Amino acid sequence: MNLIDLSIIILYMLITFVVGIWVSKKAAKGLKSYFLGGNNIKWYYLGLSNGSGMFDVSGTAWMVGLLFLYGAKSFMFMWLWPVWNQIFIMMFLAVWIRRSNIMTGSEWILTRFGNGKDGRASHIIVAIFAVVSSVGFIAYFFEGIGKFMTVILPWNIPLEFGDLLILTSEQSYALIIIFFTTIYTIKGGMFSVVATEVLQYGIMVVAGILIAGYAFFTITDVELSTVISAEWKSVFFGSELESHWGEKFNAFNDLIDSEGYKMFGALIGMTLFKGFFASIAGPVPSYDLQRILSTKSVKEAAYMSGFTNLVLFIPRYLFIAGIVVLALVFLAPDIASIPGLTGRDLEVILPKVINNHIPVGIKGLILAGLLAAFMSTFSAFVNAGPAYIVNDIYKKYFKPKATSKHYIKVSHIASFLVVALGVFMGFFADSINSLTLWITSALFGGYVAANFLKWIWWRFNGWGYFWGMVAGLAVATLQFVLDQNKDGFLEDSLFYELSHVHAIYLFPLIFGFSLLGSFLGTYFTRPTNMEVLKSFYSDVKPWGFWNPVFKQLKTKDPTFRKNNDFWLDMMNCAVGIVWQSSMILLPIYLMIRDYPKLMVTLAVFIFTSVILKYTWLDRVRKIPD
Repeated sequence: MNLIDLSIIILYMLITFVVGIWVSKKAAKGLKSYFLGGNNIKWYYLGLSNGSGMFDVSGTAWMVGLLFLYGAKSFMFMWLWPVWNQIFIMMFLAVWIRRSNIMTGSEWILTRFGNGKDGRASHIIVAIFAVVSSVGFIAYFFEGIGKFMTVILPWNIPLEFGDLLILTSEQSYALIIIFFTTIYTIKGGMFSVVATEVLQYGIMVVAGILIAGYAFFTITDVELSTVISAEWKSVFFGSELESHWGEKFNAFNDLIDSEGYKMFGALIGMTLFKGFFASIAGPVPSYDLQRILSTKSVKEAAYMSGFTNLVLFIPRYLFIAGIVVLALVFLAPDIASIPGLTGRDLEVILPKVINNHIPVGIKGLILAGLLAAFMSTFSAFVNAGPAYIVNDIYKKYFKPKATSKHYIKVSHIASFLVVALGVFMGFFADSINSLTLWITSALFGGYVAANFLKWIWWRFNGWGYFWGMVAGLAVATLQFVLDQNKDGFLEDSLFYELSHVHAIYLFPLIFGFSLLGSFLGTYFTRPTNMEVLKSFYSDVKPWGFWNPVFKQLKTKDPTFRKNNDFWLDMMNCAVGIVWQSSMILLPIYLMIRDYPKLMVTLAVFIFTSVILKYTWLDRVRKIPD
């Protein structure tokens, strides 16, 4: 590590800490001020903050490996999350969520199902899940940042007591970074999180531009053309993936065959099926939802969500594509020669390129950018998780009446507890791998059906929500257990076959059981109180099957109108997915110098932007402040 690079990293950390503490005094006015910034933060700052929080290190390393192996088609792997849930949020969900005017996702559940036993059951399951997932992710941040820092910093700083090793160097680094990030996050709540994330976003953009510029002017067209094929550059596909690589790199073709994504047409079909329902279900109870609830108004919630899409993908993929271009030329032969090559081997591409192929100065800024990516994601989780402990558990069930000062102190304590528990679990990271995978599996398996139905069906009640979530979680957990023990089953047995099916193909099964739990829980219990439904429907105005509620509201107020924008919203979502995809492909085609495809992609971006100007932006402008 050169002194210049080291100085850049240390300077970045000092500036971030000072900015975080400097704005923290604004957060002392109450819980709304602490967790939502008092709904006074400008929407474009929240959009930059939201984009910064999604620019995480582990996800970036994963995307680097995917782009390297699969080429331009790799952007469709993002649909596994699905990444275009941000488009659905932008088009209509942000407006629906913000109209509720509450503080957390689980508190929002009470506005839909009421405050009876069924509403509280659904409220508690969401709150507990939000806290558990925050703790699990903090544990992995603890492990990941320690390994990252030992790679980029030259000092070995274990903590020893005689012959007893108390902390490894990785753990010492992780504690130092987490301590600094936690202090300003807890001190300033959403104000400090947003202020530092805007700063961190700027650093990440600079890092992306620098790495892209360096790769563009260092690597020649001839060097690139000897490595990548026409199939690597193409976004079109059939039922199966064609060979991406020439004979010299046949190990990569073999890896593609073994990864489970060879039947690419079926994979994309399933991601579209899953993505539609998962996206309408809305954001999970995390930092993304907190940003929506933090905006000043319904109109600004829509602006913020659209701006997040606009600012996230181009700079992130400039960085990713720049790293991949350098790896294609400098590392491809070495990686292809690894015996028994696996997808895990591709995770080393990011650190190897940074360590061995980036010049002094640029390296420091890039490492500061990656450190910023970690700190922004970490601080977002530290702010989101405790909101559910304080507002949805402590305040609601233990001390409903107290001063703002008291709740702020409890928020500080809750934040420290969440971080401390996450760090404690991080010391046993190898043993919690299964736990975190279960969280993410259950999140997308058990969460979707119940949260999809809550928007569109008036008869769906709190017990339906609760049992739908439980059924989805149970089946998703069973699928995970089978996957973890796949080597212990006899070949040709049912469990063996199920355990070797890729998780995405089991989604319809998980979704089906969750739907069954939702319907049974709903039909065997009483409907939600009509007054609660009328309040929710008149405030949020979702489309879907709400006729009995609509008729009662129409009888009382003849001017009340139903939301008939389903087809317009779906058209906007389809256009938005193409718009978002073009922003991912633009940096890729620029970096691999495929100018004809670059111009086509740019034309698609401009065309879809113009459509959305008339079909989305002009409609948002008409929303009352």
